[in-house]
Amino acid sequence: MTPPPRGPRRLGRSAVTVPPLGLGCAPLGNLYRALAEDDALATVRAALAAGVGHFDAAPHYGVGLAEERLGRALRGHDRAGYTLATKVGRRLRPLAPGETPAGEGFVATPARARTWDFTRDGIRATLDASLARLGTDTVEIVYLHDVEHHLPEVYATGYPALAELRAEGRVGAIGFGMNHSDVLARLVADLDVDVVLCAGRWTLLERTALDDLLPVCARRGTSVVVGGVYNSGLLADPSPGAPYDYAPAPPHLVARARELAAVCATFGVPLKAAALRFPFGHPSVAGVVVGAASAREATENAALFRHDIPDALWPALVDRGLLAPGVPLPTAAP
Repeated sequence: MTPPPRGPRRLGRSAVTVPPLGLGCAPLGNLYRALAEDDALATVRAALAAGVGHFDAAPHYGVGLAEERLGRALRGHDRAGYTLATKVGRRLRPLAPGETPAGEGFVATPARARTWDFTRDGIRATLDASLARLGTDTVEIVYLHDVEHHLPEVYATGYPALAELRAEGRVGAIGFGMNHSDVLARLVADLDVDVVLCAGRWTLLERTALDDLLPVCARRGTSVVVGGVYNSGLLADPSPGAPYDYAPAPPHLVARARELAAVCATFGVPLKAAALRFPFGHPSVAGVVVGAASAREATENAALFRHDIPDALWPALVDRGLLAPGVPLPTAAP
C-alpha cells in the first residue's frame, strides 16, 4: 500500500506551501441549503482538529458569507498554522433599493450583489474586502475566479493587477480557478502563475485535464489544486438524481460511478477515499480541496483521505475499462 500524500507541498516557484488536503468553503456560504452559523463554525473547527490546514474561499460563496464565517471560525488560531486562499474578479456591493439578489446556487445570503471587476483598483478593493471579512492581514493564495468569459479583461488588467500584488509581497502565490481545464491550460501557457485550482476535470469520473491542462502545468512548473473531486456529489453518493457538474447526473454516469464503487468495494475501499486519492497520480497536483457542510463531514473527509488503499486497486480499474491505460496512477504519489 502507498501511504496517503503528505505535506507541505510547494506551489510552483513561490514560497507558499499547502498541505495535501484542504477545505473547500462554498458550503459555508449556504450553497444549495442554509447552514446554521454554529454548524458552519463547527465545520471549520472540526477540519482544523483533523489536521486540515488549507482553506479555500471566495467572495462569490454566499456573497461574502463564507469568508465571514471562515474568519470567525479561525479567530484565535495560530495564523502560521494554516494557508488561506481566496479569489478576485467578482466584486461585492450592497443591493440597490428594490433589487433582487441573484443567488447563483446560494441561499439565505447577505443583501449584496456581485459585479465583475478586473480593473487594477477593483482587484485591490476586492482583496481588501476579503481580508476584512476573513479578519486577517494577508492570504497566501489569490485566484482570478471563473474568468472563461472575460479573457480580454484578464489579459489587459486582471492578471497584471494580480502579478503586481505578488511582486509587492502582498500575495504569495497567484493563479486561476475554474471548471474549464482548456481555458486554464491556455492561461498557464501564456502567463506566469504559480498554481491553478481546477474543479471537476481531473477526477475518477472525468479526466479531460490530462489532455490539456496537466501537460502544460508539468512543462511550466505550475502546481494544481484539484477541486470537485466528487464531481458535485456523484462520486460521494452514486444514486439516481445525484448531482454531477451542478446538475442531475445522466443515467450512464450514475452507472459508471456505481461500477467504480463496486470495484473499490472489492478492495475494501470507499469510493470517496479513492476519489480523494486519485488526483495525486499526476506529479503537478499539490493538493485537493473538498467541501463539507458539517463537522461530521469534515472529520469524515480527513479520515477518508488517510484511508489505506491497496496499490492493486488502480490497475484493477484500468482492467475494467474505468480508467484508461496510461493514466498516471497514485501508487507513486510521494
